[in-house]
Amino acid sequence: MQSYTIGQAARLLGISPDTARRWADAGRVATHRDESGRRLIDGRDLAAFSVELAKGGGGEEDASHTSVRNAFPGIVTAIKLGDVAAQVEIQAGPHRLVSLLTREAVEELGLEVGMEATARVKSTNVHIDRV
Repeated sequence: MQSYTIGQAARLLGISPDTARRWADAGRVATHRDESGRRLIDGRDLAAFSVELAKGGGGEEDASHTSVRNAFPGIVTAIKLGDVAAQVEIQAGPHRLVSLLTREAVEELGLEVGMEATARVKSTNVHIDRV
């Protein structure tokens, strides 16, 4: 399972690294240390926390969130696979994006809950890029 540094988690949540550190210190999100002593957050824990955070109406900071070239970097929070089609949810800061694509595309990308991904929006289509 992929893990994220405090800085990576902050970027995905749309908050400052200082806020992410404070939340980790307060126990709002679980961390562990790697062999070099860096604090990491398990991808599944970060995915669950990002959904909880979005439902709670945001965090301590009221930063404006913008889309550069309609790209929304975030974390995969849910995948629903059907026989042919699939639904992928990404939490990109305060934004929850849902994309319908083929099951084959999800499998080829190797998408999993907790993985970093970017949703790209063009007109009414959302495309998922694996990071």
